[in-house]
Amino acid sequence: QVQLVESGGGLVQPGGSLRLSCAASGRIFSINAMGWYRQAPGKQREVVARITSAGSTNYADSVKGRFTISRDNAKNTVYLRMNSLKPEDTAVYYCNAEAKIYYNSDLQIYWGQGTQVTVSS
Repeated sequence: QVQLVESGGGLVQPGGSLRLSCAASGRIFSINAMGWYRQAPGKQREVVARITSAGSTNYADSVKGRFTISRDNAKNTVYLRMNSLKPEDTAVYYCNAEAKIYYNSDLQIYWGQGTQVTVSS
């Protein structure tokens, strides 16, 4: 099994910055894409940003130019740098990973437990 543990959430004022981290551990043969999602109260979970193992990225329109996703493949870790935060960025942020636990196993999706980000003055 693969475990994902997020860290770095918290309370920040509008215009501030935060950096989220998500480390994957456990039995891992390979990790393909990794991503960040968020879910605000009363809303569906939505994709924020994703990054492939080769480093290609894509972002939700609402965060383009403000958020940056990156990863360290040697550490099986994905990061989300969030700048110019707005109150509407308030949500629980989840990371996920597409991973294989054996060389011939199917790709499976794994999720972290989530970390709260609150943007408020």
